[in-house]
Amino acid sequence: MRLRLAVLLAVITAVAVPGTASASEIIDRNANDVSLKVAQNGQALVSYTARGKRWNVLAWGAINALHPTPGRKQVEFKLDYSGGYGTYKRDVWKTFKDACRPYDGPELQWFIAGCKAADGSYWALQSWQRALPNYGLKATPKQSVWELRLSHFRGALPVLTVQLNWAYRKFHHIFGSFTYLGRPVHGFKSTPAGVPLDTFGRNLYLDTFDSAYGKGWLRENSFLMHKGTGKFCYGFYSHGARPEGDGTKYRATIIGPGVLPDIYWEADALGAYDKAFDLQMHETQKQFLAGDPLCKAV
Repeated sequence: MRLRLAVLLAVITAVAVPGTASASEIIDRNANDVSLKVAQNGQALVSYTARGKRWNVLAWGAINALHPTPGRKQVEFKLDYSGGYGTYKRDVWKTFKDACRPYDGPELQWFIAGCKAADGSYWALQSWQRALPNYGLKATPKQSVWELRLSHFRGALPVLTVQLNWAYRKFHHIFGSFTYLGRPVHGFKSTPAGVPLDTFGRNLYLDTFDSAYGKGWLRENSFLMHKGTGKFCYGFYSHGARPEGDGTKYRATIIGPGVLPDIYWEADALGAYDKAFDLQMHETQKQFLAGDPLCKAV
């Protein structure tokens, strides 16, 4: 019996739609000259240039993440784009006293700036192209934006596990999971295209390198973590007029739950087909995805 990759079409064709879930919070797009400060009272000031203007954004009120809980809302920052709030004046950035020490936290991909706050927690800014179109299609200006995302965290980060194997002895394939503190990261409701409709759901954004789509990194697909398990499986098949997206390397980025950082994975693609390894990974995948209705062994 072979493991049939029965991922529902609605899962493997998820469309990246900005702003569908609370997360390492998006601050702006195509930001330049970015800086980050954090005051003694735990308020962060993100300064940057975008759309021909200098912005000073205050952020506060959230750290880490809640585990998926029906009827609740994930943690999120309070943001003030006016340059201040409460008794502050609009030019608060001029008198903002930075009490943050140099960043010495875990390594983060897409890292722009970060620091260690007075209470020992970490703040970080990352920037990456989340909204690229699937299947290596040419991106429009709107799709190619670089999102500037802010996180605030203490303790262990979420864990993205990805393993590689083959499907039907031919197609490249991956499977894995997204967890936080040992528990699955997932949502409870999504559109038929796999876009989260709550603040807990997360999509994995998968890129392929030097593939039939062209040279360099191009988006292969984006798809939803499975409800209840936080797991996924995905095969590199052809999609209509688009060829198979097999590349020489693969990478994946997923938005952290709550206001945790965005997590990254990268690996070389498998080489020539290896039957013994394929059989070994087939058994591993059967056990790993046991009970997941979207990846059935038949």
